[in-house]
Amino acid sequence: MPRIDFTDLPASARQAVTLHTGPVRTISPAQAGRNSAVAAVLATASGPVFVKGIPSDHPQVVSQQREVIIAPHLPSLAPRLLWHEEVGGWSLVAWEAVAGCHADYRVPADLHLVQAAMGDVQGVQAPQGVQLKTAVERWGPYADEGAAAAFDGDVLLHTEWAPDNVLVAGRQVRLVDWAWPTRGAGWIDPYLWALRLMEAGHSAASAVAWACELTSWRDGDPAEILSFGVAVARVWHEVASADPSGWKLHMALQAAELRAYLALEPGQAGC
Repeated sequence: MPRIDFTDLPASARQAVTLHTGPVRTISPAQAGRNSAVAAVLATASGPVFVKGIPSDHPQVVSQQREVIIAPHLPSLAPRLLWHEEVGGWSLVAWEAVAGCHADYRVPADLHLVQAAMGDVQGVQAPQGVQLKTAVERWGPYADEGAAAAFDGDVLLHTEWAPDNVLVAGRQVRLVDWAWPTRGAGWIDPYLWALRLMEAGHSAASAVAWACELTSWRDGDPAEILSFGVAVARVWHEVASADPSGWKLHMALQAAELRAYLALEPGQAGC
């Protein structure tokens, strides 16, 4: 999504922000992420605030609304939701501004920290009474017949483990951008993380070795995990076919390679 500066928002939208924060002293546009038209850390009289926004009539505004709905149920490593406004034709959301650098999936120290953080997130159950997409709904249409039922579960999944969404500060990890919270089997997040490790340069064997450190993966049925891999590879093939940009083609290739690796003879691709 094309980015605009915070100062290019309509006056009514900027005024709505300052009613919450007081005067804005400086604006630091976010460099990462693709899903918001406005994304910036504002230094304000009440402290730093991360504000992002999407035009209210944009189809992608639904993902931002999902973040607002799930915010009260997120684990402590997620930033706190401060406020949400619909004003001037914009949907604006403010979050606690968290410090840190994006995780480097080539650095073992970062990988160990992210692995531990994922283990903590895996202990969070999806909240009852909150309308969430299920893993069966998201990936079931791409699964082989009869395979999608294995994706079901009660874990609250983040599902977007790109390093842009993982901030590391010292020994602490903060997980941001909960635009795709999903209810499903616990091993799904480790699988999607493994795919991002491959995007960063890991082999399939290396990525699976890191995933194997997660209890949910070790306890998962290898055949069910493979069936999920088949569905994920089909999703990325469809995405890359519709928009053959470089990173999407790369993800499609990695998804196909991970699926192929897990389809090796039993014992060769497991933990």
